[in-house]
Amino acid sequence: MNGASKQLPRLGAHMSMAGGFHLAVERGLSVGCQTIQIFTKSNNQWDALPISDESAKTFQKAVKNSGVGPVFAHTAYLINVGSPEKETFEKSKKALKVEVERATTLGLAFIVLHPGSHKETGEEPCLKRISETVVWVLDQTKGSSVKVLYEIAAGQGSAVGHTFEHLNTLLKLTGRPDRTGICLDTCHLFAAGYDLRTPAAYQKTMDDFDRIVGLKNIRAIHLNDSKKELGARVDRHEHIGQGQIGLEGFRCLLNDPRFSDIPMVLETPKDEKTMAEDVMNLKTLRGLIKKRRAG
Repeated sequence: MNGASKQLPRLGAHMSMAGGFHLAVERGLSVGCQTIQIFTKSNNQWDALPISDESAKTFQKAVKNSGVGPVFAHTAYLINVGSPEKETFEKSKKALKVEVERATTLGLAFIVLHPGSHKETGEEPCLKRISETVVWVLDQTKGSSVKVLYEIAAGQGSAVGHTFEHLNTLLKLTGRPDRTGICLDTCHLFAAGYDLRTPAAYQKTMDDFDRIVGLKNIRAIHLNDSKKELGARVDRHEHIGQGQIGLEGFRCLLNDPRFSDIPMVLETPKDEKTMAEDVMNLKTLRGLIKKRRAG
């Protein structure tokens, strides 16, 4: 591989926007982020105060001046557009639309969505509800360029999205390649049963993903080691190299030229005040990147 023209991956972390959206950028810079993920509102509440024009402008100026990018968002954890329960579904549908609108106001590239769970009412109806809701949201926000990224799930409980077939179905049923994509999460991928621990296992997983979903659909990657073993279907994030995936899997991913222009962010446990764990994990990740020479 003569990757002279290939850029190094842009690494970052999820950053708190407490005190103002622009502070998420400052926090990211302070620990060495080149890209960041944020929440545009509290991740455990349905409602949020509107984003003022001043707040949006201050944030956009901070992003522009920082060189950090892309900046993207994760939707609130309460959202479940696959829910068969009417109240939860209606709240989730409205909330997802608001999330896209808020991301648009802030000038973000995309938002990451946990597909949802069916509460024991079946996977196929759930996948249909999710895709139909996303289509509705995209139609309601036609002036926006914000993409909705379906995040692969760990397969915990009755969650859908933990197989490549599910992700392919969601993309096909939504039918909007201009405004949809996939967010790959290494912990979720591993917990769902897709191995990454050796070059051979990594290659097989990526070959399968490309055949079933298409690597071109990956727009963002979450870098998390896993506390639980392969196929446990339990979502428990661990620091890089300290979990069941180990360093080799991350080395394969970081040096895969197909992902050199895909933003990769940490969602590993941390002290929000010091963010020392982000510094540690980013250092570990950068240490795995091989120098690429011309010729």
